[in-house]
Amino acid sequence: MTPDDIARLPYRPCVGVVLANARGEVFVGQRADRDEPAWQMPQGGLDAGESVREAALRELVEETGVGADRVEMVAETADWLTYDLPAEVIPTRWGGRYRGQKQKWVLLRFTGADTDIRIDTDHPEFSAWAWVRPDEALERIVPFKRPVYAAMLEELGPRI
Repeated sequence: MTPDDIARLPYRPCVGVVLANARGEVFVGQRADRDEPAWQMPQGGLDAGESVREAALRELVEETGVGADRVEMVAETADWLTYDLPAEVIPTRWGGRYRGQKQKWVLLRFTGADTDIRIDTDHPEFSAWAWVRPDEALERIVPFKRPVYAAMLEELGPRI
């Protein structure tokens, strides 16, 4: 794909989930499909007709096993945040239909116990998980996603 081809592609609508515990730490998971360090927070595409909050709760249970009965809604980013995939990844990710993602982020307060977190889901996204400080989460995120995480943490961080 040429740079012009990439520039014409849309962003994939997506939701991101900041799962925060009572200590002010956030959930991060190591992507199961990567051997190198590739940590992220739960996220995924919006299904047709699905609200941001519905998608956030669906993605949370799909990726962590944590149900809506173990979280409280706290906040949502005001605007969509975008990131571009590395050019060499675009042709193979999502069938080459998107240049990256536009994300709405939802902050959820975790009210359950750590034993409620089950990454051994039907379709595991993560091979490991941890509670970390928000600044440590930013350090662990793959470089091309860091600007989105930084913007999200600037907006939602005071409420974590």
